[in-house]
Amino acid sequence: MKKVDYKKDFKSLYLPKTQPEVLVIPEVTYLMIKGEGNPNEEEFAQCVEALYTLSYLVKMSYKNSDVPDGYYEYKVFPLEGIWDLIDRTKSSTDKNNLKYTIMIRQPDFLTKELFEQFLEVAEKKKKNLKLQEVMLDKLEEGLCVQIMHIGPFEEEPISFKKMEEFCEHAGYRRSSKMHREIYLSDPRKTTPDKMKTVLRFNIDKV
Repeated sequence: MKKVDYKKDFKSLYLPKTQPEVLVIPEVTYLMIKGEGNPNEEEFAQCVEALYTLSYLVKMSYKNSDVPDGYYEYKVFPLEGIWDLIDRTKSSTDKNNLKYTIMIRQPDFLTKELFEQFLEVAEKKKKNLKLQEVMLDKLEEGLCVQIMHIGPFEEEPISFKKMEEFCEHAGYRRSSKMHREIYLSDPRKTTPDKMKTVLRFNIDKV
C-alpha cells in the first residue's frame, strides 16, 4: 500500500520558498464549505470542525469492515481558504466584510457516493449543523504565484506586496482580487512570529 505525505509528495504546492514563485496548480478534489463574516466568530469555527470531522473519518476508513476501493495511507492535508470581499468598496481589513470558501484536500479514492456515506456517519457522531453545508468538489487553480509567509496574519499585506512587485517585473499581472491561504501552523501551539501560511493568487501573462 502506498503512503502519501503532502510535505514530500506535493512539496511544491505546500512548502514554497519565502520568495515569490510561479507554478501551475492542477485539478484537485476538496471537501469545502462556503461562508461569510468574521473568521474569529463561532460560525467559522463550526465550518472548520465540520471539514476536519469528515476528513478524519475518510482517513480512518481503513478500520471499517468495508474499506474503500483504492484506499491508501496518507496524512490529512492542511486547511485552506479562498478569500474575497462581500463589498469591494470597503476595506479589506474589515473582517465582517469577508467571504470565504474553506477546504481540505481529499484522497483520490473519495467518490461522491462515499462522501454521502461518511456524511451520514458524521451527522450521527457530531451535532454540527455545518456538516450539511459541506460539499465534495474539484477545483483547478491554474497559473498562480505563491510564497511562504512567515509571521502573523496581520502582516500578510507585506508578502502580497512582494508577490505583486515580483509579477510586475516578471511579466505577469494579478487576475483576481481573491487569494488563497494554506494554513501550515496550529495557532494554538505556534507563536504569531513563527506562523507559516502559503499565500497564492491567480495571474495572467502580460
